[in-house]
Order: sequence, then C-alpha cells, then structure tokens
Amino acid sequence: MLTINNIEVVYSDVILVLRGITLAVEAGQIVALLGANGAGKTTTLKAISGMLRTQEGRITRGTVEFDGQLIDRLSPDAIVRLGIAQVFEGRRLFGHLTTEENLLAGMLFRAESPRSAAVQADLERVYHYFPQLKDLRKRVSGYLSGGEQQMVAIGRALMARPRLMLLDEPSLGLAPLLVQEIFSIIRQINEESGVAMLVVEQNANIALSIAHTAYVMETGRIVLNGPSAQLRENADIKEFYLGLTQVGERKSYRDVKHYRRRKRWLG
Repeated sequence: MLTINNIEVVYSDVILVLRGITLAVEAGQIVALLGANGAGKTTTLKAISGMLRTQEGRITRGTVEFDGQLIDRLSPDAIVRLGIAQVFEGRRLFGHLTTEENLLAGMLFRAESPRSAAVQADLERVYHYFPQLKDLRKRVSGYLSGGEQQMVAIGRALMARPRLMLLDEPSLGLAPLLVQEIFSIIRQINEESGVAMLVVEQNANIALSIAHTAYVMETGRIVLNGPSAQLRENADIKEFYLGLTQVGERKSYRDVKHYRRRKRWLG
C-alpha cells in the first residue's frame, strides 16, 4: 500500500531532517512510528501527506509510493483524493465551528452535498465510533475537552473515506484513561473498516499494544523495526522506551538518562 523508499528531507535548503528513511504500511495494518521529540516522526508524515512545502521543506532523495503510484510531488489535496488523510498533532480544529461542521469539513473535497445520503451515512459511522460526539454535534468545538477534540479530529479524517490514516501523537495532552479509550477506538476502526494506519507516538507502550509492526526513529533514521510483539520484548525498547530493566523492574530517570547515552543500536 504505502512504501517510503530511502527518502531524505531538507528544510529551507539547509537543514537535513530525514536521512534515508525506508518503511512500509501494508493494507489493513496499523504501523507505529516511535521516537523522541525531534526524531523526525512528524516530518515523515508530512512527506507522505504533501504538507512539507508549507514549511519550506522538500524531499531531496528517494520516493513515496501509494498503491504503486509516486505521490511525493503531488499536492496535499490530490493525496487526500487518493485516500490518505492526516490527523495533525494538537487536533487543529476550527474552533469557531460546531462539532458537526468540523466533521463535515473532512468531506469538502467530495462532489457531494453535505445533506446527501452518503455523507449522512458517513456521519453516522463517525457517531458509531464516537457516540458522545452525536450529543455534542451542535457544540462549538472550541469549548470541547481535549479528548473530545481528538475524537472530532479523527472523525473528520474518517469523513474523507481514507484507506490510510496518518495519526500524529493522538495521546498528546490526554489523561491516561482517555488515551486508552482513543487507542481502543483506533483499533476498532482498523478492525471494522480495514483502514490502514500509520501512528506517530511517543507513548511506546500504548502504540505497541495496538500496532502490527513498528519502527523506531532516532535523529532522522530508522534504527529498529519489526513486529510489535517482538519489539515489546526487545531489551533496548524495554529499557529506553518502556523504562523497564531486563527483569521487568521500572528504571529510575537517572538509569534511563544513562541509557540514552549508550544506546546499543546506534553503536
């Protein structure tokens, strides 16, 4: 489905951010992209969705393919029409619009009336996954809680009828119980609708719990990848990303900080 082939990304013709990234998302898969702040995760999503040019970024080497078609030179709206929708970090709703108006914004590129039976059916599908949004459909979105706004952002992407969703830090700023709820719904959407997902996340534990495969990024490179179940048992992942020792005890911040300096996969 999606294949990223050895891409490099440069901002402002000076700053090299991605240094030869290669990854793949198969149809129906959830793939997690893990890493600390500044690793290049969000830039990877922007390279897929065509949003790099909004920040003077560009792909200088390699290719991005979707269903065998090169998309790295396409505009963002053309990429959405192919079936790729991005849920941005921080939700980015239209705060002055209602919940339902924000959801309908996800289908504006479609040549259909918002009142059409097909669009109304898509709205009901969103409300199936997020029942609380139906009760909040007339509420101005700027007054929603963080968790409710995240649900609207995911629902808005679903209104585009994507075959691949790019989710950027869906746990950001949410309480632990809400994070569990959001990721449970993400898995439900994947299982029921078959939408493939590439999930960028710092919360490795929750991401690995729903993903089929995962990649770990450090300083613009993929340094580790494999099935999620296998990575959960990897000693490096346990120590650095899950904060556990090899015998399952939680490490102190001092231990993790020391581990950051000696990561074996970069040696």
